[in-house]
Amino acid sequence: RYPTSEQGLQALVEPSTLDPEPRNFRQGGYLEELPLDPWGRPYLYLSPGENKSVDIYTLGADGLSGGEDQNADIGNWKAED
Repeated sequence: RYPTSEQGLQALVEPSTLDPEPRNFRQGGYLEELPLDPWGRPYLYLSPGENKSVDIYTLGADGLSGGEDQNADIGNWKAED
């Protein structure tokens, strides 16, 4: 099961204390620390997602929703042309 939006990606580093709590959590976690996007900000996470079962994304260089080129949102889904 994927972490909820409230648990966030941090649930891959340390076990969440928010319901539903994980029954089996790998000792040491799944990641040592969360990676940052190319602009030094945390990735955003939604579960359930709006585009896939979970959405992991960045808001681009400007940190604002939408945008074009380097300011475009980039996620784990394919953008529509």
